[in-house]
Amino acid sequence: MKKIGMIGGLSWVSTAEYYKRTNEIMQQAAGGVSSARIVLESVNRQDYVDAVIVQRDEAAACQQILASVRALEAAGADFIVITCNDVHRFVPTIQPLITIPFLHIADVTAAAIAARGLRRVAILGVRKTMESDFYPEILARHGLEAIIPNEAEKSFIHDSIYDELVQNRFRDETRQEYQRIIQALGARGADCVALACTEIPLLLRPEDSPLPAFSTTELHCRAAVVQALKRD
Repeated sequence: MKKIGMIGGLSWVSTAEYYKRTNEIMQQAAGGVSSARIVLESVNRQDYVDAVIVQRDEAAACQQILASVRALEAAGADFIVITCNDVHRFVPTIQPLITIPFLHIADVTAAAIAARGLRRVAILGVRKTMESDFYPEILARHGLEAIIPNEAEKSFIHDSIYDELVQNRFRDETRQEYQRIIQALGARGADCVALACTEIPLLLRPEDSPLPAFSTTELHCRAAVVQALKRD
């Protein structure tokens, strides 16, 4: 079994879910009382938020992630899983500097959506995820189109993640507003939605979405187990 290098702490809420689901899926896949070989590097979210939001210093934020990746590399990880969607914007910068691959959350998500025959994907996440190019570019490689929420919708989604979800707060009123937003995105042409923040599936289960919904957390954990069990 390959060793999964997991970057967590962004937030601890979704990291806990990643650890739980990866091990549940591994036990189902490998049988017995199997559990995943995981080495976890937990980032201090406050340091990351200070760099990204307060200082607006993308290079400093990237260096934090690079330091964690190198720690995982030194610990013998075979590949890297980041338990946060928006941090994947740093992957193109970091990958040439290390010797082990990333398992990219957007690639995993795009492949699952394309396999279902869906084509126009609403992207829900923090602003960095909704406004960066990495999701649209990776979706396009799979023949998919990204649909981005409007400004009011982006503000609500982003603020709810920062003010509630990463603090382990999940309110019915917030869930209902997500459902309304997804319905509005469907009316504007989306045929499915990527829950592209790893805390969102803890608020809104895919089966409760007005459109076919894809939990990036679940898809990423399943792909990590497949990769860990893959024979070279």
